[in-house]
Amino acid sequence: MKSNKSFRDAAGLRCGVVAAKFNQSVTGKLLSACLAGLAKHGIKEGRVEVVRVPGAFEIPLVAKTLAQSGRFDAVICLGAVIRGDTPHFDYICAEVSRGIGQAALETGVPIVFGVLTTETVAQAIERADPAKFNRGGEAAKVAIEMATVLKRIRMNGPQAHRTESALHSRRIARRPGT
Repeated sequence: MKSNKSFRDAAGLRCGVVAAKFNQSVTGKLLSACLAGLAKHGIKEGRVEVVRVPGAFEIPLVAKTLAQSGRFDAVICLGAVIRGDTPHFDYICAEVSRGIGQAALETGVPIVFGVLTTETVAQAIERADPAKFNRGGEAAKVAIEMATVLKRIRMNGPQAHRTESALHSRRIARRPGT
């Protein structure tokens, strides 16, 4: 069985980043931490495209469009939805998460959910803080790892999987006492 190697070296990967403008004090921190995380792992600035959208609800469509372009190994979605006094929060959170997941499945490109859904502004600020939760930096790591995993799977192709499965079956059949 092959194990997944580290994702520390992401040189050569291309990432799209979709960041909501709404709640800028939070999403700006998420974006800065995300870009720093990508750079830390070897993705050069010229290999990252950032697209700003009005709010979280608009993220899935742009993420899907970036993924369909064929130019990116992964797309990162950043936003902040903070609960208010109306059910608006519930509707937005449900649609954003559904849309991002659907876009990833439809395109086959990793689309990372880096949208904060918090009860208070203080919680959102804390989760966006690179010195605390650093959700922007975490989204960058997830994107790199997923892009690397999928590239490895796709490079090996279906024949490699069948061969590895057949070898595994033969090993089990040869075990004494089975």
